[in-house]
Amino acid sequence: MELTADYHTHTPYSHGKNTVLENATAAKKLGLKEIGITDHGFNHLLFGLKRKNIADLRKEIEEAKKLTGVNVLMGMESNLISVDGDTDTRQSDLQYFDLYLCGIHEVLKYKTFSDMRNIMFKNYTAYKFGKKPSQKTIENTTRAYINAIKNNPIDIITHINYKCYCNLKEVAQCCADYGTYIEINTKKRHVSAEELNLMAQTGVRFVIDSDAHSQDRVGDTKIADELLSNGCVPLSQIDNIEGRLPNFRFKEFKAKNL
Repeated sequence: MELTADYHTHTPYSHGKNTVLENATAAKKLGLKEIGITDHGFNHLLFGLKRKNIADLRKEIEEAKKLTGVNVLMGMESNLISVDGDTDTRQSDLQYFDLYLCGIHEVLKYKTFSDMRNIMFKNYTAYKFGKKPSQKTIENTTRAYINAIKNNPIDIITHINYKCYCNLKEVAQCCADYGTYIEINTKKRHVSAEELNLMAQTGVRFVIDSDAHSQDRVGDTKIADELLSNGCVPLSQIDNIEGRLPNFRFKEFKAKNL
């Protein structure tokens, strides 16, 4: 299996170790056609991208494109911050980005205290004690994902079910309906082969991403290789391998609306 693009990498603009150019250079050495620079969203309390740095990040991205010949996309791993599906990417932010990822993280400024309690606290408390959260918590997390996918032009859901549990089949079906990809993350073991099979049955499309926080992990596929060898997901359902590139909904959204 040959990776064509890696759409989830971090730089010092959040808490990655290497620069945009270093990540892009690593991608070039691997023969990748595209790479996403997707630092953490604005509401991440420890490592969020600052709006004041957007222009500097864009400048580095354009320079990396010229120097490497790799198509470097300016993205963000936005944060899901409410059960209603709000993210920390505002409408006014969209004009600056090429790629829209979204995930759930621990140390966030949520929209309300209730959202923090229902999404983060109940999920992470259960995870800490080695338990699955209550069915109600799973339903709330599922609703948050589905509302986010319906209400925002999200390209990729990152590391789904990592410490925050949802109904995978329901979320995957929503992704399939709205043209959002589900990421097979190779930094975190967030789903099993059986769970991947379950999501694939909905017809959802996948991408394999490294979630690299250093240049040496750009393009890594090890965990994905293991999952796919133990499952039955057709490789034709993964759109950033074997020379293929995904059709991202955010690009279409921008062409029509921005």
